[in-house]
Amino acid sequence: MQRGPVVAQFHFVEDYERLVAELMAAYPLDEAMSRAVGGRYEEIGLKERTILQFAGLRDGMSIIDLGCGSGRLAWALGQSMKLNYLGIDIVLPLLEYAKSKSPPNYVFAINRDLKIPANSGTADMITGFSLFTHLLHAETYIYLEEMYRVLKPGGKVVFSFLEFAQPGHWQVFTETVTAQRNNVLPHLNMFIERDVINLWAGKLGFAVEHLVGATEALWSDGPLGQSVAILRKP
Repeated sequence: MQRGPVVAQFHFVEDYERLVAELMAAYPLDEAMSRAVGGRYEEIGLKERTILQFAGLRDGMSIIDLGCGSGRLAWALGQSMKLNYLGIDIVLPLLEYAKSKSPPNYVFAINRDLKIPANSGTADMITGFSLFTHLLHAETYIYLEEMYRVLKPGGKVVFSFLEFAQPGHWQVFTETVTAQRNNVLPHLNMFIERDVINLWAGKLGFAVEHLVGATEALWSDGPLGQSVAILRKP
């Protein structure tokens, strides 16, 4: 008997389904949805919007929000911008909440593959805030490869990352070590150093426009708390 192709169940699907379910059982919906993306829902969403505007996001553009979570960026973008927006995540309750916080034309899709469900050369910008911080390096590289495919020439990738060069990120690592030692790690925390980002960008064909530390800010709303990379497809 022939069998169909095996569909991989990536670690981050199980991690986040479990985490979101636990949060929804423990807290009121709004608080659970905020905690699911690290808290400070509106504040961080507005910071992320400012970073994207610094990177060149303008009204009328097409943006893909990979790992959109419960929609804090979607909410912030919808407050002041007119965009063609696609939000992608792996947990249905997060997507449902994100849709409830967003303009009616925003599109949300569940996707549990390392492919972006969009045609080649169609997006002006793709984001990955607090996404690659929870993926294996090989998974991040595959997503960056997909981002390059989906972007228009001149389009940009904007993502946040953890790096050991940032003193404040060391606490994330020590907390991860403690959780791992006690076998209570809720999800993966992955660090990416700048030389790795530069190497990946060169291999994939991206130009590195900015690598900004967690305590720096080239934009008006102040630091994000994670470091930020802005890559451009020539």
